[in-house]
Amino acid sequence: MSDALTALQHTRFASYWLDSLAPISSEPALSVDAHCDLLIVGGGFCGLWGAILAKEQQGDRDVVLIEAKSIANGASGRAAAIVSTSVMHGIDNTLRMFPDEVAELERLGRENIDALISAIERYDIDCDLELGGEMKVSVGDDGLEAVRLDYDLYEQYGHTVELLDKSAAQAQINSPVFHGAIWSKARSGTLHPGKLVRELKRVAIELGVRVFENTPHVSNQYTGDVVRVKTPEASIDARKVLLATNAWAVGHKRIKTRVVAIRDRVVVTEPLSAEQMSQLGWQNRQGVYDTRTQLNYMRLTKDNRILFGGRLGYFYGNHTDPAADKESAPYVRLVEAFYSTFPQLASDVKFSHAWSGPIGLTSRMAVHYQSFHQGHMVFAGGYSGFGVTATRFGARVGLALLDEVDLPETRMTFARTIPGYVPPEPFRWIGAKLTMYALDTVDEKGGWRKLMVGLVQKMGFPIVL
Repeated sequence: MSDALTALQHTRFASYWLDSLAPISSEPALSVDAHCDLLIVGGGFCGLWGAILAKEQQGDRDVVLIEAKSIANGASGRAAAIVSTSVMHGIDNTLRMFPDEVAELERLGRENIDALISAIERYDIDCDLELGGEMKVSVGDDGLEAVRLDYDLYEQYGHTVELLDKSAAQAQINSPVFHGAIWSKARSGTLHPGKLVRELKRVAIELGVRVFENTPHVSNQYTGDVVRVKTPEASIDARKVLLATNAWAVGHKRIKTRVVAIRDRVVVTEPLSAEQMSQLGWQNRQGVYDTRTQLNYMRLTKDNRILFGGRLGYFYGNHTDPAADKESAPYVRLVEAFYSTFPQLASDVKFSHAWSGPIGLTSRMAVHYQSFHQGHMVFAGGYSGFGVTATRFGARVGLALLDEVDLPETRMTFARTIPGYVPPEPFRWIGAKLTMYALDTVDEKGGWRKLMVGLVQKMGFPIVL
């Protein structure tokens, strides 16, 4: 048995975030027909922020939220939860997608995170928020150019950022593979997503939102007056509907032509000892992304576990809960990447939890909007990472589009356009498998894999991170 498999021998294949919390009762399912001003479909970060913002904007607005399973069942209960100022999946992606609007989007991102932190304080939300910053690190010398380019962008667009050489990067986090980094010090860090989503549910209910769990959306139709959403036991007539279903792409068949349910994988160690923490450094407890083609991200938890994520996958038909991701094999390469990153921990660290789940990946890699039923129903989704903070921004703009509020944001390109088309199966599966194989091996073997990755990037195909 390999060292990686041995380390996974007693792992629970469940989200650490939810496993670390005491069980709570779900809200009752919807059992009788209902009416409301605003219906939100989806009980993750986007849906909950949407519900809270709607009530803050108009306290007497009748808001209903339905969740197909339980609150935090989706990506909101599985996220790495590295808190970022970006609302468009990083400043480099903002430049790629919206080169004429970078300055404004970065300003909006800083405004968004300030408002999120203010809400955490105002509602007394306990979510283990630590504002130690975020780092993008170069693995070896190959990523130094990307790090430098990001540093220049951060400087140009008003961020507080520090460029670190090899020795300075390793002084922050003791990894022999880190050859340089940028450290964005202000307005970023980490939090506990399971705690946050539960607290957002509490706040929404306290503000008067009616929440129904285990109430999946079955269908919807526009009657000319209201949008009627059917659930298994009852219907809801709503003047407006916000679809906050992200990777599940629920609400209209057209959504799945733009959104792919790519799976992301995460492992979490057992708590590190004081000696292990000393070997590691990481005193500022930043959230970290690296520059590998199949990137890895990492962070510390409050009890000093290391969360280490990456290794994308795709299952035929946008399958969002495959049994194959509840066994050790899909996590072996991720653990091996962990060992190469932190060899000083390789001999004795074990992994308490491992999990996987879909993220709503698009060619844009950031939120977009699709409008249905003459604008009375809007989908807000496609958060391809960075969603813990970007979802608040996405929900706020989605509400403005629904309510036909003329904000500057609603006139920007991201709010008026949609990502590229994604072909159906089996072409989607074939393209995903070829791309995943290229991503897995391009750093070590190069060759045709570089051509494949480059071609996919030029096409804007939504597999490449």
